[in-house]
Parts: sequence; structure tokens; C-alpha cells
Amino acid sequence: MLLQQFVRMTRPSERAYRFAGGRSMSRIGWGLYAAMCIVLSATTLIAQQPAPQQDGPIPPAITAAKSIFVSNAGADSGLFPEPFTGDANRGYNQFYAALKASGKYELAGDPSEADLVLELQLTAPNGPSKGSKVNGASDPVPMFRLVVYDRKTHYVLWAMTESIDIAFRQKTHDRNFDEALQALVLGFESISGKTPAAAH
Repeated sequence: MLLQQFVRMTRPSERAYRFAGGRSMSRIGWGLYAAMCIVLSATTLIAQQPAPQQDGPIPPAITAAKSIFVSNAGADSGLFPEPFTGDANRGYNQFYAALKASGKYELAGDPSEADLVLELQLTAPNGPSKGSKVNGASDPVPMFRLVVYDRKTHYVLWAMTESIDIAFRQKTHDRNFDEALQALVLGFESISGKTPAAAH
């Protein structure tokens, strides 16, 4: 509607673009008209763009926590010793060791002594079988799930997952396992404000 009104108001006419000598400037007029239409269209499109969404807040209990308790929620069956070497406690042991090595947290021996409880689980969700697969469905892959609880209220404050990439050799399976677990550690450090970038 606005564009149509603008077009009617600004449409050049032969009479409006004639010199005293009678020469026509209709080409220049149409050029100006086209340029103004482009500018108006661009301005309208920009004005219609949605405002950028702001990230939701990270619960203060996560950023203020000084001590954490790591809970081992186990692993689904059929993942050890193949395709991953070790046993069902491997993810928990590596996650705990990574947090301890970072020196950024006090690791409590009992949940009652901690500000946060981190529950780590290795899952292998069942997905659609190849015979009944629907368009757009992906094959399931093992993934780590980390749930962050507020120890005082027992409410879930945050949850994150990290998938383990599929491989064909056990050595690559193990490397992908380690990389996914490290990504989970870095993800938790990011939301807790313990990454080097957040310290500045």
C-alpha cells in the first residue's frame, strides 16, 4: 500500500521533465524513479527484519558455584568393550579427571557438600530401523548427557548433550569418545564462566 502511494506520487511525467526548449528528460526521470523505488524497497525490507533475539540468562547458581559433585548415571548396555574400549565407568572417570585437572572447581566427595550436582550419562538412544526409516530421520548415535542440578533445591538448572561421531575402527571410536567428552567439559566451563575468555 505504501509503495503504491509512493509510486503514484513519484511517477515522472513528460510535462514535469521538459526543459524550456521542449526537450524531454523522461529517461533521467525514470532512472531517478527506479533508484528511489529500490531505496524504498530496501528500507522496507530492513524495517521488517525481526529484532535479534537475546540469549536467555544462565542461572546465577551455576556461575556462583565453587564446589561440584559429579554423579555417575552410568552407560547404556552394548557400548563396552566394543565399540568403545574400557568399561561403563570410562566416561565418568575421564570427565571427573578433566574437571580435577582444570583446577577450576572444588570436587566434593558427597553431594551434600557441593553447590552443584553434575549428572553424567552415556546413552545410546533407539532410533528408526533402516526398514522403517522416514524421510529426515537420522540414525541414532551414542551421546553424553550432562544434567546440572542445584544441590539445595534439586531443580535442573541446565542440560547439554554431545554426540559421539560414528567410526569404523575401534581406535577412531575411542578418539571420537574422548573428543565428545572434552567438548562437554568445555561446554560446562563455558556456561559456568570458567573459560579463559570469560575471565577477562
